[in-house]
Amino acid sequence: MPKPTKGPRLGGGPAHERLLLANLAAALFTHKSITTTETKAKRVRPLAERLITFAKRGDLHARRRVLSVIGDKGVVHELFAEIAPLVAEREGGYTRITKIGNRKGDNAPMAVIELVLEPVNPKPKSAKKSAAAAAPAAEASAEVEETPVADEAADAGAESPEEGAAAEAAADEAVEAPADEK
Repeated sequence: MPKPTKGPRLGGGPAHERLLLANLAAALFTHKSITTTETKAKRVRPLAERLITFAKRGDLHARRRVLSVIGDKGVVHELFAEIAPLVAEREGGYTRITKIGNRKGDNAPMAVIELVLEPVNPKPKSAKKSAAAAAPAAEASAEVEETPVADEAADAGAESPEEGAAAEAAADEAVEAPADEK
């Protein structure tokens, strides 16, 4: 839940700030990216992310809560039908703020706030699971090491399966012998 701000509000009073942020969020959902001042971008981010979280729930109560903030049914439908499925796997961080320098007229710091719609790349969970994943990888590398031995037997000119088995056994002894000497 965003903390209420102290001091001057965006616009005039609290009602005007609430409407301004709702309009910014609606524009963000409509256009997927908007350019605004840094202050407005930082203030609209918690509201937009909370509305996206409601949209991910997708039930009627969540739709009505979003409609109470954003009055436009078309924007709410787009949020629930198009944006929510794209961010369904994401745990949070649905928006990105990028600073773009100052505005020419009044030198106000500007920023682009955009929706993060790229698919999520899952990270490894913990060291225990990564150790368990390393064991099958070690078995796979052992299988890879065995295949060149069979290729050496074939390159040795083995004509029949018996000669191939004998050549493979000789190759295995040659590989094991230096390991025993150490």
